[in-house]
Amino acid sequence: MINYFSYTEAMKYMGIKSLTTLRTYIKQGLPTIQVGKSKRISKSDIDKFMADHRVVVKQNKE
Repeated sequence: MINYFSYTEAMKYMGIKSLTTLRTYIKQGLPTIQVGKSKRISKSDIDKFMADHRVVVKQNKE
């Protein structure tokens, strides 16, 4: 089953509070779906976008 979130629901799912931040993610490639005036973001697209932007910090061994 594919879940589609409104922008507000997507922000809550992602743990962000700023619409500006969400719009930045969309400009960086987060796909959106528009049907008429309704804009949605699929849960699977959010998960893929976040995984693609994962950063792993390497610790120095001293």
